Amino acid sequence: MVKTFKTLDEQVKILQSKGLIVSDEQETKDILLRENYFFINGYRWLFLESTTRKLFLPGTTFEELYALFQFDRHIRNITFKNLLIIENNLKSITAYNLSSKYGIKEEDYLNAKNFVSDRKRKKQVDDLLRKMKRQIRVNGGQHQATLHYTEKYGYVPMWIAVKVLSFGIVSELYQILKNEDQISIAQDFHATREQLVVYFPILANFRNLCAHEDILYEHKAQRSIEDTKYHQLLNIPKVNDEYIYGKNDLFAIVLILKQLLRRDDFFLFMSEFEYEIQVLADRLKTISIEKVLDRMGFPINYGEIVRL
Repeated sequence: MVKTFKTLDEQVKILQSKGLIVSDEQETKDILLRENYFFINGYRWLFLESTTRKLFLPGTTFEELYALFQFDRHIRNITFKNLLIIENNLKSITAYNLSSKYGIKEEDYLNAKNFVSDRKRKKQVDDLLRKMKRQIRVNGGQHQATLHYTEKYGYVPMWIAVKVLSFGIVSELYQILKNEDQISIAQDFHATREQLVVYFPILANFRNLCAHEDILYEHKAQRSIEDTKYHQLLNIPKVNDEYIYGKNDLFAIVLILKQLLRRDDFFLFMSEFEYEIQVLADRLKTISIEKVLDRMGFPINYGEIVRL
């Protein structure tokens, strides 16, 4: 089926034909123009009678659909800024550990001998080091501190280089470090190396989703975190001996941040999150906030995580 261009009037009529109540057509068209029909329509699933009929629940308004869209934008911004804190922490801690052990020049800290020696992973190590060198070269040309060190000293120390490396690259870097280096970094995060090996790729995935303004609230990562004491303390239900919340969903990110963020940062993060949930709850009429929380992977008593 070939998709064709639809005018704003046609977009409104499509939504109305599916049972959505549009009380102010001009305001709705303005929102669709600015925000994109395709992305707003991506929030319709919780408001549908079924996934097969794809008709909106009786009484559903465009204001409710847009409220969920705005809620996701707000929690995406909150999540993003806290993931940036972890990203900066990871870069700083990694640079400190590797520089103190291997040296401050690229030829020192990017020496293949510093990483896992398993022959089966040699290609992984070589590919990642090549990516790192390329990012330092390409992105460094637009970074003042990198240019300064290159021009004045002829090399870029790792504590400067990490500023031009992506979270994904530094996350991959952690995967190829020797066990003792992974453990050293994990201790600075008050975590285990086994946890961080899983956490960082998940955080990088959510970080990139936030940066590109994709739908966050219902996103699921490909990997799952291990069971934590918080799953048990919050009495999260199980199905087939697996916790139904906090494994690869947005609440899993909350559990990771609970462990990796400083206490005050996590408290602020949750305060801002709870505020947005309450604002959305006040704007919903057709569905309950509990339905949204379930889609997010949040238990009803999610707020207790702050006090645990």
